[in-house]
Amino acid sequence: MTTYIKHRCWAEIDLGALERNIKRIRSALPPYIQYVAVVKADAYGHGMKPVVSRLMHSGANMFAVASIKEAAEIREIGSGWPILMLSPLLPEEDKEIIHYDIIPTISTLDEINRFVEVSKSNNTPIKVHLKIDTGMGRLGVWHANAIKLYNEILTHPEIKLGGIYTHFSSADHDQEFTELQRLRFFEVLSQIKNIDDDLLIHADNSAGLETSQRESPFNAVRVGLLQFGILPYPNSLLSCVNPEPVFSFHSRVGLIKELPVGTGISYGQTVRLERTTQVAIVTAGYGDGIPTTVSNKAVVLINGNRCPILGRVTMDQTIVDITDFPGIITGDQVTLIGKQKDQIIDVLTFSEWSKHIPWEIYCSITKRVSRLYRTESAI
Repeated sequence: MTTYIKHRCWAEIDLGALERNIKRIRSALPPYIQYVAVVKADAYGHGMKPVVSRLMHSGANMFAVASIKEAAEIREIGSGWPILMLSPLLPEEDKEIIHYDIIPTISTLDEINRFVEVSKSNNTPIKVHLKIDTGMGRLGVWHANAIKLYNEILTHPEIKLGGIYTHFSSADHDQEFTELQRLRFFEVLSQIKNIDDDLLIHADNSAGLETSQRESPFNAVRVGLLQFGILPYPNSLLSCVNPEPVFSFHSRVGLIKELPVGTGISYGQTVRLERTTQVAIVTAGYGDGIPTTVSNKAVVLINGNRCPILGRVTMDQTIVDITDFPGIITGDQVTLIGKQKDQIIDVLTFSEWSKHIPWEIYCSITKRVSRLYRTESAI
Protein backbone atom coordinates (compact mmCIF):
# COMPACT_ATOMS: atom_id res chain seq x y z
CA MET A 1 0.00 0.00 0.00
CA THR A 2 1.10 3.55 -0.66
CA THR A 3 -1.77 5.58 0.80
CA TYR A 4 -0.01 6.06 4.14
CA ILE A 5 3.36 7.34 2.90
CA LYS A 6 2.76 10.93 3.99
CA HIS A 7 0.98 10.06 7.23
CA ARG A 8 2.20 9.05 10.68
CA CYS A 9 -1.27 8.03 11.81
CA TRP A 10 -4.46 7.75 9.78
CA ALA A 11 -7.89 6.21 9.53
CA GLU A 12 -9.24 4.72 6.33
CA ILE A 13 -12.96 5.06 5.64
CA ASP A 14 -14.40 2.72 3.01
CA LEU A 15 -17.42 4.57 1.59
CA GLY A 16 -18.20 1.70 -0.75
CA ALA A 17 -18.58 -0.61 2.25
CA LEU A 18 -20.78 2.00 3.93
CA GLU A 19 -23.10 2.04 0.92
CA ARG A 20 -23.25 -1.75 0.76
CA ASN A 21 -24.13 -1.87 4.47
CA ILE A 22 -26.99 0.57 4.01
CA LYS A 23 -28.39 -1.39 1.09
CA ARG A 24 -28.20 -4.62 3.09
CA ILE A 25 -29.96 -3.04 6.05
CA ARG A 26 -32.66 -1.59 3.81
CA SER A 27 -33.22 -4.91 2.07
CA ALA A 28 -33.70 -6.58 5.48
CA LEU A 29 -36.40 -4.08 6.46
CA PRO A 30 -39.93 -3.70 5.07
CA PRO A 31 -40.03 -1.13 2.26
CA TYR A 32 -42.28 1.25 4.21
CA ILE A 33 -39.69 1.72 6.96
CA GLN A 34 -37.97 5.12 6.86
CA TYR A 35 -34.19 5.04 7.33
CA VAL A 36 -33.03 7.66 9.84
CA ALA A 37 -29.23 7.83 9.59
CA VAL A 38 -27.65 8.90 12.86
CA VAL A 39 -24.54 10.93 12.02
CA LYS A 40 -23.83 12.82 15.22
CA ALA A 41 -20.28 13.28 16.56
CA ASP A 42 -18.80 13.75 13.07
CA ALA A 43 -20.62 10.64 11.86
CA TYR A 44 -19.16 8.62 14.74
CA GLY A 45 -15.68 9.89 13.89
CA HIS A 46 -15.93 8.80 10.25
CA GLY A 47 -16.26 12.33 8.86
CA MET A 48 -19.58 14.11 8.45
CA LYS A 49 -19.39 15.45 4.90
CA PRO A 50 -18.08 12.36 3.04
CA VAL A 51 -20.36 10.03 4.99
CA VAL A 52 -23.50 12.14 4.62
CA SER A 53 -22.82 12.68 0.92
CA ARG A 54 -22.68 8.91 0.37
CA LEU A 55 -25.74 8.33 2.58
CA MET A 56 -27.75 10.80 0.50
CA HIS A 57 -27.22 8.57 -2.53
CA SER A 58 -27.60 5.25 -0.73
CA GLY A 59 -31.10 5.19 0.71
CA ALA A 60 -31.17 7.39 3.82
CA ASN A 61 -34.48 9.24 4.27
CA MET A 62 -33.57 11.48 7.20
CA PHE A 63 -30.53 12.48 9.26
CA ALA A 64 -30.28 12.70 13.04
CA VAL A 65 -27.75 14.95 14.77
CA ALA A 66 -26.93 16.26 18.24
CA SER A 67 -26.02 19.90 17.59
CA ILE A 68 -26.74 22.93 15.45
CA LYS A 69 -23.20 22.75 14.10
CA GLU A 70 -23.83 19.24 12.80
CA ALA A 71 -27.09 20.32 11.18
CA ALA A 72 -25.27 23.22 9.51
CA GLU A 73 -22.70 20.82 8.06
CA ILE A 74 -25.46 18.75 6.48
CA ARG A 75 -27.10 21.85 5.05
CA GLU A 76 -23.80 22.72 3.35
CA ILE A 77 -24.06 19.38 1.54
CA GLY A 78 -27.70 19.53 0.53
CA SER A 79 -31.01 21.25 1.22
CA GLY A 80 -34.36 19.60 1.68
CA TRP A 81 -33.21 16.57 3.63
CA PRO A 82 -35.06 16.28 6.97
CA ILE A 83 -32.73 16.74 9.94
CA LEU A 84 -33.89 15.59 13.37
CA MET A 85 -32.23 17.20 16.41
CA LEU A 86 -31.76 14.48 19.03
CA SER A 87 -30.47 16.87 21.72
CA PRO A 88 -32.25 19.78 23.41
CA LEU A 89 -31.81 23.23 21.90
CA LEU A 90 -30.42 26.01 24.04
CA PRO A 91 -32.73 29.05 24.08
CA GLU A 92 -30.30 31.14 22.03
CA GLU A 93 -30.29 28.41 19.38
CA ASP A 94 -34.05 28.49 18.77
CA LYS A 95 -33.68 30.95 15.90
CA GLU A 96 -31.61 28.40 14.00
CA ILE A 97 -34.62 26.09 13.65
CA ILE A 98 -35.82 28.15 10.71
CA HIS A 99 -32.39 29.06 9.38
CA TYR A 100 -31.24 25.45 9.04
CA ASP A 101 -34.68 23.92 8.58
CA ILE A 102 -34.28 21.42 11.40
CA ILE A 103 -36.80 19.29 13.32
CA PRO A 104 -36.38 19.86 17.06
CA THR A 105 -37.30 17.31 19.71
CA ILE A 106 -39.92 18.31 22.27
CA SER A 107 -39.74 17.03 25.84
CA THR A 108 -41.33 19.88 27.83
CA LEU A 109 -44.03 22.54 27.80
CA ASP A 110 -41.32 25.22 27.87
CA GLU A 111 -40.00 23.99 24.52
CA ILE A 112 -43.47 24.12 23.02
CA ASN A 113 -43.88 27.74 24.09
CA ARG A 114 -40.45 28.70 22.78
CA PHE A 115 -40.95 27.07 19.39
CA VAL A 116 -44.39 28.64 19.01
CA GLU A 117 -42.79 32.05 19.47
CA VAL A 118 -40.12 31.25 16.87
CA SER A 119 -42.83 30.18 14.45
CA LYS A 120 -44.84 33.37 15.01
CA SER A 121 -41.76 35.58 14.67
CA ASN A 122 -40.89 34.02 11.32
CA ASN A 123 -44.42 33.34 10.10
CA THR A 124 -43.29 29.77 9.41
CA PRO A 125 -44.68 26.56 10.91
CA ILE A 126 -42.17 24.30 12.65
CA LYS A 127 -42.20 20.53 12.41
CA VAL A 128 -41.26 18.74 15.66
CA HIS A 129 -40.91 15.24 17.06
CA LEU A 130 -42.23 14.36 20.51
CA LYS A 131 -39.92 12.19 22.59
CA ILE A 132 -41.26 9.82 25.24
CA ASP A 133 -39.03 8.87 28.18
CA THR A 134 -39.78 5.20 28.75
CA GLY A 135 -36.87 4.59 31.11
CA MET A 136 -33.72 6.19 29.72
CA GLY A 137 -34.05 9.18 32.08
CA ARG A 138 -32.57 11.61 29.58
CA LEU A 139 -34.62 13.52 26.98
CA GLY A 140 -38.35 13.11 26.60
CA VAL A 141 -41.50 13.61 28.61
CA TRP A 142 -42.01 10.87 31.20
CA HIS A 143 -44.33 8.29 29.63
CA ALA A 144 -47.05 8.72 32.26
CA ASN A 145 -47.32 12.42 31.35
CA ALA A 146 -46.90 12.06 27.59
CA ILE A 147 -50.52 12.33 26.45
CA LYS A 148 -50.95 15.65 28.23
CA LEU A 149 -47.94 17.09 26.37
CA TYR A 150 -49.08 15.50 23.11
CA ASN A 151 -52.48 17.19 23.43
CA GLU A 152 -50.79 20.51 24.18
CA ILE A 153 -48.83 20.28 20.92
CA LEU A 154 -52.08 19.79 19.00
CA THR A 155 -53.49 23.06 20.35
CA HIS A 156 -50.79 25.09 18.58
CA PRO A 157 -51.11 25.41 14.80
CA GLU A 158 -47.65 26.99 14.71
CA ILE A 159 -46.01 23.61 15.33
CA LYS A 160 -46.71 20.42 13.41
CA LEU A 161 -46.06 17.03 14.94
CA GLY A 162 -43.96 15.00 12.52
CA GLY A 163 -42.98 12.09 14.73
CA ILE A 164 -43.05 10.38 18.11
CA TYR A 165 -40.15 8.38 19.44
CA THR A 166 -38.37 6.89 22.41
CA HIS A 167 -34.88 5.54 23.12
CA PHE A 168 -33.88 2.20 24.58
CA SER A 169 -31.29 2.35 27.34
CA SER A 170 -30.16 -1.29 27.44
CA ALA A 171 -31.10 -2.92 24.13
CA ASP A 172 -27.65 -4.49 23.81
CA HIS A 173 -27.86 -6.52 27.03
CA ASP A 174 -31.21 -6.29 28.84
CA GLN A 175 -34.06 -7.54 26.68
CA GLU A 176 -36.48 -7.65 29.60
CA PHE A 177 -36.11 -3.93 30.31
CA THR A 178 -36.13 -3.14 26.59
CA GLU A 179 -39.46 -4.93 26.32
CA LEU A 180 -40.77 -2.92 29.26
CA GLN A 181 -39.76 0.29 27.53
CA ARG A 182 -41.41 -0.89 24.34
CA LEU A 183 -44.65 -1.70 26.18
CA ARG A 184 -44.62 1.71 27.86
CA PHE A 185 -44.24 3.32 24.45
CA PHE A 186 -47.09 1.22 23.02
CA GLU A 187 -49.28 2.25 25.93
CA VAL A 188 -48.77 5.92 25.09
CA LEU A 189 -49.47 5.31 21.42
CA SER A 190 -52.62 3.34 22.23
CA GLN A 191 -54.11 6.48 23.79
CA ILE A 192 -53.71 8.45 20.55
CA LYS A 193 -56.71 8.22 18.26
CA ASN A 194 -56.36 8.27 14.49
CA ILE A 195 -52.57 8.41 14.20
CA ASP A 196 -51.66 10.19 10.98
CA ASP A 197 -50.05 7.88 8.41
CA ASP A 198 -47.38 10.53 7.84
CA LEU A 199 -46.39 10.54 11.52
CA LEU A 200 -43.02 8.85 11.98
CA ILE A 201 -43.05 6.39 14.88
CA HIS A 202 -39.59 5.20 15.86
CA ALA A 203 -37.95 3.55 18.81
CA ASP A 204 -35.45 1.12 17.38
CA ASN A 205 -31.77 1.86 17.02
CA SER A 206 -28.95 -0.42 15.86
CA ALA A 207 -29.05 -2.36 19.12
CA GLY A 208 -32.82 -2.76 19.22
CA LEU A 209 -34.01 -3.34 15.69
CA GLU A 210 -37.09 -5.52 16.06
CA THR A 211 -39.43 -3.40 13.98
CA SER A 212 -39.78 -5.90 11.17
CA GLN A 213 -40.58 -8.88 13.40
CA ARG A 214 -43.90 -7.85 14.88
CA GLU A 215 -47.15 -6.09 14.20
CA SER A 216 -46.39 -2.58 15.35
CA PRO A 217 -46.95 1.07 14.54
CA PHE A 218 -43.26 1.62 13.79
CA ASN A 219 -42.48 3.06 10.39
CA ALA A 220 -38.91 4.31 10.93
CA VAL A 221 -35.65 3.13 12.44
CA ARG A 222 -32.62 5.07 13.64
CA VAL A 223 -29.40 3.45 12.48
CA GLY A 224 -25.99 4.47 13.76
CA LEU A 225 -23.31 1.92 14.54
CA LEU A 226 -24.74 -0.81 12.32
CA GLN A 227 -24.32 1.22 9.12
CA PHE A 228 -20.62 1.50 9.94
CA GLY A 229 -20.27 -2.26 10.00
CA ILE A 230 -20.55 -3.07 13.68
CA LEU A 231 -23.22 -5.33 15.18
CA PRO A 232 -24.01 -3.81 18.60
CA TYR A 233 -24.36 -7.31 20.00
CA PRO A 234 -23.68 -10.74 18.44
CA ASN A 235 -27.24 -12.09 18.20
CA SER A 236 -28.99 -8.91 17.13
CA LEU A 237 -31.97 -9.20 14.82
CA LEU A 238 -30.08 -7.86 11.81
CA SER A 239 -27.04 -10.10 12.22
CA CYS A 240 -28.19 -11.58 8.91
CA VAL A 241 -27.13 -8.28 7.31
CA ASN A 242 -23.47 -9.26 7.75
CA PRO A 243 -22.23 -5.65 7.61
CA GLU A 244 -18.70 -4.83 6.45
CA PRO A 245 -16.26 -2.79 8.53
CA VAL A 246 -16.05 0.75 7.20
CA PHE A 247 -13.31 2.09 9.50
CA SER A 248 -9.69 1.05 10.01
CA PHE A 249 -6.99 2.73 12.11
CA HIS A 250 -3.28 2.72 11.26
CA SER A 251 0.11 4.14 12.15
CA ARG A 252 3.75 3.41 11.31
CA VAL A 253 6.94 2.14 12.89
CA GLY A 254 9.09 5.17 13.72
CA LEU A 255 12.04 3.49 15.44
CA ILE A 256 13.38 0.01 16.22
CA LYS A 257 15.76 -0.70 19.08
CA GLU A 258 16.98 -3.49 21.35
CA LEU A 259 16.57 -3.36 25.13
CA PRO A 260 18.18 -5.61 27.78
CA VAL A 261 16.52 -7.95 30.28
CA GLY A 262 15.05 -6.10 33.27
CA THR A 263 14.38 -2.81 31.47
CA GLY A 264 11.25 -1.03 32.71
CA ILE A 265 9.05 0.19 29.88
CA SER A 266 7.31 3.56 29.54
CA TYR A 267 5.85 5.80 32.24
CA GLY A 268 5.54 4.10 35.60
CA GLN A 269 7.51 1.08 34.37
CA THR A 270 4.35 -1.03 34.49
CA VAL A 271 6.21 -3.91 32.83
CA ARG A 272 9.83 -5.11 32.97
CA LEU A 273 11.39 -7.10 30.17
CA GLU A 274 11.99 -10.76 30.89
CA ARG A 275 14.28 -11.20 27.88
CA THR A 276 16.42 -9.19 25.53
CA THR A 277 13.73 -7.50 23.44
CA GLN A 278 13.39 -5.83 20.08
CA VAL A 279 10.88 -3.04 20.36
CA ALA A 280 9.22 -0.90 17.74
CA ILE A 281 8.13 2.62 18.57
CA VAL A 282 4.78 3.28 16.89
CA THR A 283 4.12 6.90 15.88
CA ALA A 284 0.73 7.19 17.59
CA GLY A 285 -0.50 7.40 21.16
CA TYR A 286 -3.40 8.61 23.24
CA GLY A 287 -3.13 11.99 21.53
CA ASP A 288 -4.37 10.15 18.43
CA GLY A 289 -7.01 8.05 20.14
CA ILE A 290 -5.22 4.96 21.45
CA PRO A 291 -6.64 4.74 24.99
CA THR A 292 -4.20 4.19 27.83
CA THR A 293 -6.44 1.36 29.02
CA VAL A 294 -5.04 -0.90 26.27
CA SER A 295 -1.57 -0.64 27.82
CA ASN A 296 -0.03 -4.11 28.29
CA LYS A 297 -3.24 -5.67 26.88
CA ALA A 298 -3.69 -4.96 23.19
CA VAL A 299 -1.73 -6.14 20.18
CA VAL A 300 -1.11 -4.37 16.88
CA LEU A 301 -0.56 -5.85 13.44
CA ILE A 302 2.77 -5.34 11.66
CA ASN A 303 3.35 -7.34 8.46
CA GLY A 304 0.46 -9.54 9.55
CA ASN A 305 2.10 -10.32 12.91
CA ARG A 306 0.35 -9.76 16.24
CA CYS A 307 2.78 -7.64 18.24
CA PRO A 308 1.90 -6.93 21.91
CA ILE A 309 1.89 -3.42 23.35
CA LEU A 310 4.47 -2.99 26.10
CA GLY A 311 4.00 -0.54 28.95
CA ARG A 312 1.78 2.50 29.14
CA VAL A 313 0.58 4.14 25.95
CA THR A 314 2.00 7.67 25.81
CA MET A 315 0.67 10.79 24.12
CA ASP A 316 2.52 10.44 20.83
CA GLN A 317 4.11 6.97 20.78
CA THR A 318 3.30 3.40 21.71
CA ILE A 319 5.92 0.71 22.35
CA VAL A 320 5.40 -2.82 20.98
CA ASP A 321 7.36 -6.07 21.19
CA ILE A 322 8.59 -7.31 17.79
CA THR A 323 11.24 -9.77 19.06
CA ASP A 324 9.54 -12.81 17.56
CA PHE A 325 8.97 -11.21 14.17
CA PRO A 326 12.18 -10.50 12.25
CA GLY A 327 11.95 -8.46 9.10
CA ILE A 328 10.03 -5.52 10.52
CA ILE A 329 11.66 -2.23 9.53
CA THR A 330 11.25 1.46 10.23
CA GLY A 331 8.35 2.89 8.23
CA ASP A 332 6.27 -0.31 8.20
CA GLN A 333 2.51 0.06 8.50
CA VAL A 334 1.01 -0.66 11.91
CA THR A 335 -2.69 -1.57 12.11
CA LEU A 336 -4.54 -0.97 15.36
CA ILE A 337 -8.03 -1.67 14.01
CA GLY A 338 -8.41 -3.44 10.70
CA LYS A 339 -6.90 -6.25 8.64
CA GLN A 340 -3.38 -7.23 7.59
CA LYS A 341 -2.88 -10.41 5.59
CA ASP A 342 -4.96 -13.07 7.37
CA GLN A 343 -5.08 -11.25 10.71
CA ILE A 344 -7.89 -8.97 11.87
CA ILE A 345 -8.37 -6.71 14.87
CA ASP A 346 -11.97 -5.54 14.82
CA VAL A 347 -13.34 -2.64 16.82
CA LEU A 348 -15.21 -4.94 19.19
CA THR A 349 -11.96 -6.68 20.16
CA PHE A 350 -10.22 -3.33 20.53
CA SER A 351 -13.13 -2.15 22.70
CA GLU A 352 -12.79 -5.16 24.99
CA TRP A 353 -9.09 -4.43 25.49
CA SER A 354 -9.81 -0.79 26.23
CA LYS A 355 -12.91 -1.32 28.39
CA HIS A 356 -14.67 1.27 26.23
CA ILE A 357 -17.70 0.85 23.99
CA PRO A 358 -17.25 0.92 20.19
CA TRP A 359 -19.06 4.28 19.93
CA GLU A 360 -16.46 5.78 22.25
CA ILE A 361 -13.54 4.25 20.35
CA TYR A 362 -14.70 5.78 17.06
CA CYS A 363 -15.41 9.18 18.60
CA SER A 364 -12.08 9.24 20.43
CA ILE A 365 -9.93 9.07 17.29
CA THR A 366 -8.68 12.64 17.36
CA LYS A 367 -8.61 15.36 14.71
CA ARG A 368 -4.87 15.06 14.20
CA VAL A 369 -5.48 11.61 12.71
CA SER A 370 -5.87 12.00 8.94
CA ARG A 371 -9.02 10.51 7.41
CA LEU A 372 -8.42 8.88 4.05
CA TYR A 373 -11.48 7.97 2.01
CA ARG A 374 -11.88 5.05 -0.35
CA THR A 375 -14.53 6.35 -2.70
CA GLU A 376 -14.88 3.55 -5.24
CA SER A 377 -18.35 2.30 -6.13
CA ALA A 378 -20.24 0.02 -3.80
CA ILE A 379 -20.71 -2.52 -6.59
